[in-house]
Amino acid sequence: MSERNHILIIEDEFDISQLLKMQLQHEGHMVTIMADGQEALEFIQKPESEREIKTPVDLYILDRMLPGVNGLEICKFLRMYKKTKTKPILMVTALTGPEQIIEGLDAGADDYVTKPFDLNILLARVRSLIRRVEVLTRDENKVETGILQLRDLRIDMNQCKAWVQNEEIDLTLSEYKLLCTFMKEPGKVMTRNQLVESIQDGPVHVTDRTIDTHIFGLRKKLKESASLIETIRGIGYRVMHNEN
Repeated sequence: MSERNHILIIEDEFDISQLLKMQLQHEGHMVTIMADGQEALEFIQKPESEREIKTPVDLYILDRMLPGVNGLEICKFLRMYKKTKTKPILMVTALTGPEQIIEGLDAGADDYVTKPFDLNILLARVRSLIRRVEVLTRDENKVETGILQLRDLRIDMNQCKAWVQNEEIDLTLSEYKLLCTFMKEPGKVMTRNQLVESIQDGPVHVTDRTIDTHIFGLRKKLKESASLIETIRGIGYRVMHNEN
């Protein structure tokens, strides 16, 4: 991302959208606001050459409850659409139940904040998502070469091996798959549903409780690096990236 990132806020509460715009512009970002879900979808699909603002969008801040088309559907579209499928999405929601937050993350959001929110926390999440994309962009060749590294933790996907402080660790297949999933997208909140999909293998049935057991075992084997795996209470887990 460039220093001056273009952020699209899709939010129908005027006071909230204007407050976010003012604060994000103060931090040096370019901001566009859409208050209607259908209008936002049309903007997203319009060729940049035909837009009034031609700068590509770098980050989406997306309210869940919107007129026209709701935030969940927009989120799913952003993840399906070729031009936006890797762009970071921060979902803002007044629905605070874990199952509703999980629904948003499973739809493709990278992170979330609940209303009413602390403005400083929301801005910190924006900065974190921007840094995460910068890290992934800088290191995008790592997945292709098979080498993933995060602080003292390193994975060679070609050999299916992992090391902590240059000491090889003995992981089960499920632990290894979980660790790869986390390290391919550091900083992204992963729901238990997403993690189940990452290790599901044939007829073997994996449950949420199984995921928690695997995470417990993985943390023990990571020793000093166990703190990299953050628990998001009631939601899932994430591995914090280098910039946090």
